[in-house]
Amino acid sequence: MHIKDGFRLRTICGESIIVAEGENRIDFNKIVSLNESAAYLWSSVGEKEFTADDLAALLTNRYEVAADVAAADAARVAESWVAAGLAE
Repeated sequence: MHIKDGFRLRTICGESIIVAEGENRIDFNKIVSLNESAAYLWSSVGEKEFTADDLAALLTNRYEVAADVAAADAARVAESWVAAGLAE
């Protein structure tokens, strides 16, 4: 999967927020806020192709977390990004 074009991570008032760039992407009814670890994942994958396993590896490399917990968290994050229309 990959992050769709036009979405960028910004820090606004200390919060990590996904913003859509371009007139056709403006929708003020939906704001996507990321916690610290999700923002780290987003920044790490950038515009590269990635899998949930890639996200899990990033989590285990940065945080003291068991591999099975990282895998479950990574799958949940990837699914939420796809459901929100941020990744495909």
